[in-house]
Amino acid sequence: MSTAILTGQPVPGSSLEGDLRSLGFDVRAATDAADAETLLAAVPADQRVAVVDARFVGHVHALRLGLTDPRFEAAAIPGAVTARSAARPALARALRIASSDASNGSVVVGIVADRVAETLDTDLHRPELGELVAEVPRDPQARNEARQSVASVDDEAIRLRTAVKSRDGFFTTYCVSPYSRYLARWCARRGLTPNQVTTASLVTALIAAGCAATGTRPGFVAAGLLLLFSFVLDCTDGQLARYSLQYSTLGAWLDATFDRAKEYAYYAGLALGAARGGDDVWALALAAMVLQTCRHVVDFSFNEANVDSTAANTSPTAALSGKLDSVGWTVWLRRMIVLPIGERWAMIAVLTALTTPRITFYVLLIGCAFAACYTTAGRVLRSLTRRAQRSDRALQALADLTDSGPLAELLARLPVRTQPAVTRLFALACLVLLLYTGWADGPGWSVVVIAVVYVLVAADVIKHPLDGALDWLLPPLFRAAEYGTVLILAAEADVNGALPAAFGLVAAVAYHHYDTVYRIRGNAGAPPHWLVRAIGGHEGRTLLVTVLAALLTAEDFKVALTVLAVAVALVVLFESIRYWVTAHRRGAPAVHDEGEPA
Repeated sequence: MSTAILTGQPVPGSSLEGDLRSLGFDVRAATDAADAETLLAAVPADQRVAVVDARFVGHVHALRLGLTDPRFEAAAIPGAVTARSAARPALARALRIASSDASNGSVVVGIVADRVAETLDTDLHRPELGELVAEVPRDPQARNEARQSVASVDDEAIRLRTAVKSRDGFFTTYCVSPYSRYLARWCARRGLTPNQVTTASLVTALIAAGCAATGTRPGFVAAGLLLLFSFVLDCTDGQLARYSLQYSTLGAWLDATFDRAKEYAYYAGLALGAARGGDDVWALALAAMVLQTCRHVVDFSFNEANVDSTAANTSPTAALSGKLDSVGWTVWLRRMIVLPIGERWAMIAVLTALTTPRITFYVLLIGCAFAACYTTAGRVLRSLTRRAQRSDRALQALADLTDSGPLAELLARLPVRTQPAVTRLFALACLVLLLYTGWADGPGWSVVVIAVVYVLVAADVIKHPLDGALDWLLPPLFRAAEYGTVLILAAEADVNGALPAAFGLVAAVAYHHYDTVYRIRGNAGAPPHWLVRAIGGHEGRTLLVTVLAALLTAEDFKVALTVLAVAVALVVLFESIRYWVTAHRRGAPAVHDEGEPA
């Protein structure tokens, strides 16, 4: 239960007390700052406390934004200030200052909340209110004018409008959000939480995958429709979080993780359905997962490399991008060609219902490949002209994203001097040679030799800080090398079940890499070092898969891939779930992703 302390003389007929109670506050009255300080001390230290001027006039949603957002330890709007447990000591100090000012005659009774906000010695969030009213009138005339302003603005309409993500894809903006926001409000009024809606979206997508796995035309049509409905629910959970300010660390993780689980499970369902019809598209399904994951790693790595950059990018590429963003139709065109989640899932759903799984995967691969080339080329051009120095946090994030294991760490200790630029070129050459050798020669010792060289190059990479202009490309290159090697060797094994086993292994490893990103985004750092060592690092897994392919028969290689997939999945999932649930229970800062559409 939160507590709101009203300061100053109450105003007859004011709805403020009822508004605060509707937001979950227990309301108490204080005559001045000293009395408010006494009341604050009586509230348990783990509870949120708000100090509100009794003369406050404004919209309920303005109070909601200013006083209930769980992402911020302290926040304020005109006439009201709030603090969660971590900021409570700062609130007590600010009240003490306000009390001292009042006793000296420098502050009049009734504006304690604003004085507290001014002197609060902690990070203070001030939400953008826009058309919403939040003020403290000083006389009856000003109060009447403020009430008229409140009556003239529909705060519920604003609340619904701002529930929609400010930047999203074309399909989401025009084909889903116009009605999904009302579904979010329906859920809020029935006490549903964003996590429950997120789970419903996952269940719907898994049912869609099951329908696709039937391999029948009615099953494919049902799968497409259910996938679209799953996406509607996926939009609804975020809109519900914004509408009711129900943000949480666990919710952000579930939302991001389930998006990947839904999409990749659907790929598997399509592959199973195609197999029932006599068409083996497991290689295409795995290639789609590899390409999509590598696209995401490019996004993550580039963003983390420049997350703390303050230098303006004055390159021709950046200038052209800014010019295109000033024209309406080019903005939407650029958002569509990168194939964000809305456009991608809509395309998959329509193709599933009307065509075959093979055609669906062909179109998906072509679209994602074009999007990957477009976004990566632009980021490379921006990076080549960027002059900002990479921060220590960014360097550590890139090092964590490489996912280097014990082999690389051990070999990196060898006293061999190399040049970073040469090492980067070797890394790219090894990627190409590793994939080509696996494709041309199949499982054999030649691939193992290239994999050994790959391990040596990976070890040399971590000797140097990743501060080069294009060093953010190394994590996605490592992902492409590892995933691509598994894909090619499983395809070359040419035995029934090898590609599904490889799909499971890549899915488990990809989950680990996504989890690493989400932890870094949440300022929790990378997963524990023992976990990275236990699953071998990218270089250890790549070498192990090539050795297994060279030593074992095709049938035994399939079994080995299955065992490896299960082992990696169990270890990674156990540690990931343990960490996020523990972080949620400990009251980690609530987060919500408002970034680019995935």
